[in-house]
Amino acid sequence: MLLVCCNVNADDETRVLPAIKTLKYRLADIIDPEFGLIDHLLSLHVLTPRQFADIYNERTAYRRNDALLDLLTSEDQCGKFLTALQRTGQQHVVNFITQNGGQKYNSGSEKFT
Repeated sequence: MLLVCCNVNADDETRVLPAIKTLKYRLADIIDPEFGLIDHLLSLHVLTPRQFADIYNERTAYRRNDALLDLLTSEDQCGKFLTALQRTGQQHVVNFITQNGGQKYNSGSEKFT
């Protein structure tokens, strides 16, 4: 089954990686890596089996999230990450990312407002 990130339009998708990098430390506190997120990222080919094992073996959820967020290096991976978040009931995290932590993107400019 293919789940489309319906809350993210094509213009937003090109800005997902910078938003994730900017919000990394806040995201590490709110993402729930348990209950299937890491499994979905493996099945979506965002993670290799080795990366999956490394993340899974981190002692705390915060460290798992830090390790996971460090591995997101392309817009394709980030789009699949948003899909995995949606599939695991974390739409609030998707919204947080796409709204740059609650701040809207000022179109026509390279800065968030």
